[in-house]
Amino acid sequence: MRAIQAREAGGPDVLELVELPDPEPGPGQVLVTVAAAGVNFIDTYRRAGVYPVPFPHRLGSDGGGTVTAVGPGLAPGSWTVGDRVAWVSAPGSYADLVLVDADQLLAVPDDVPLDRAAAVVFQGLTAQYLVTASHRVAQGETVLVHAGAGGVGLLLTQLAAARGARVLATVSTEAKAELSRAAGADDVVLYSGLDDLTTELPEIVRGLTGGRGVDAVYDSVGKDTFDASLASLAPRGTLVLFGGSSGQVPPVDLQRLNAAGSVFVTRPKLDDHVATRAELEARAADVLGAVADGSLDVRIGATYALEDAAAAHRALESRGTTGKVLLLPSTA
Repeated sequence: MRAIQAREAGGPDVLELVELPDPEPGPGQVLVTVAAAGVNFIDTYRRAGVYPVPFPHRLGSDGGGTVTAVGPGLAPGSWTVGDRVAWVSAPGSYADLVLVDADQLLAVPDDVPLDRAAAVVFQGLTAQYLVTASHRVAQGETVLVHAGAGGVGLLLTQLAAARGARVLATVSTEAKAELSRAAGADDVVLYSGLDDLTTELPEIVRGLTGGRGVDAVYDSVGKDTFDASLASLAPRGTLVLFGGSSGQVPPVDLQRLNAAGSVFVTRPKLDDHVATRAELEARAADVLGAVADGSLDVRIGATYALEDAAAAHRALESRGTTGKVLLLPSTA
């Protein structure tokens, strides 16, 4: 099979296509032919060495595909060859074939295409826990979503709006603003037009909220937006920092939370919100069910051949993408 690995920590150029023996599923494992693998910022963090991993490192963690073989020890009928599945955690998913622990697999409804499942499973579950656990969005609240036209941003906007919130979003271009509005954003701010994001964005947000600020900020950008996010919160609001596309946030003096109005800051991750099989299935059923019934729209912003993984990383890191970026192995 073919797979993508990073030979060392560095930029996209360290990614290389390699030929490896086809894996065989061991106890409790399932072998899946990959139809589509998700490309996420966490992959770029691992490739760059921001998140320490051993090198050479095989990239990818989420995707969708078809069961090809099952290992010993699985309950009869639990997973069978031909099942359509998706997953959020299978190391080495940038490949023609991937081994997935059986308890990490999710059944894909018949009316959800595999590329749509691959596009929504990681980012959709992320958006779902953000609005239900990190800050439980309630009817009548106002929330600010950074990178509103990104993969998580578009899903997060839809889910927050469906819960009755007013959504403010930030984007970099007018084209992205249109996508954000279509997803349900009530007001969209082009941060590319601001001279000083740290001071100007909070002024705009407070102008849109009668001086109060927002109940929650969902911030996947990190270093460049953190100060503006903190300054945009209403008293006792919550800043949910769930990424760092612009870089990691430096250490923060906790007295700033006092001065900002007894606000909260949290730095969650998906693994802690799907820690049990029951929780994983419940969140996935919520997301995939919404895709199946048409209430949650999934945007695939770009697709690349497996061998073009470096180009996919460059596009993602340039913030030139919208929606989900996928790799499509040609053998799938």
